Amino acid sequence: MKIVVLAMNNVLLQVILFKKITVEQILQKIRTDLRLSMNGVIASSMRSKGIDFRMIFGVEIPKLKQIAASYKSDKILAEALWEEDVREMKILATMLFPPDKLTKEAADRWVTGIVNQEIREQICKNLFQEVDFSDDLVREWARSDDESVRTTGYWLFARLCIIRSESVHGIDMDELLEDVITDLRGASLFLRQSALNALKFYGRISHGNAEKILSSVVSFKNSDIIPEREMFDQLRFEFGYYS
Repeated sequence: MKIVVLAMNNVLLQVILFKKITVEQILQKIRTDLRLSMNGVIASSMRSKGIDFRMIFGVEIPKLKQIAASYKSDKILAEALWEEDVREMKILATMLFPPDKLTKEAADRWVTGIVNQEIREQICKNLFQEVDFSDDLVREWARSDDESVRTTGYWLFARLCIIRSESVHGIDMDELLEDVITDLRGASLFLRQSALNALKFYGRISHGNAEKILSSVVSFKNSDIIPEREMFDQLRFEFGYYS
């Protein structure tokens, strides 16, 4: 019996080692792909704008999609890419993680690793909007104490509206609007913009949605605070109301 157990353990160990070697080899191949596609001008421009990673290759999104298409979607590979402090590898991670393999726990872990708006937009578009519990993510993240997580929650909601996902119907809009309006008055630019986008794209779905949103922010119309008036005007213009 001991011999059989040892033999099984050895086989399992070999499988694990083989998997690790395979992933490392793929990572090395991806690094080569990125080097061959590197754009130094774009990379320098990104750094000058404050985009901070250990490495930036300056590869544009269409090219990253081409690179991703050369590899099979794989959870372990995506996790390994996400751990790299490299702009392009993080974006590729969002493209290569199979949505049906993403758990709620993994999503909660990944959302805390979002370092800037580009990564936020890519992960919401490529991964979070594709899972069948995306409405749960919106509900929980929109109420997070972490501003970055709330920003992602609003951006994910906007993405669900853009693709007309059925998940939108699973979200309590009265509750979400409370949180959004609070954050529209906040100091964080990205948080305000994500909250505003959430309203814009929800309002685009129907006339009724647009009316609901404008009614919710009607206090902004004649506010003494200029940004509030500007946001109201943006929403009114967005929905085609000019009077």
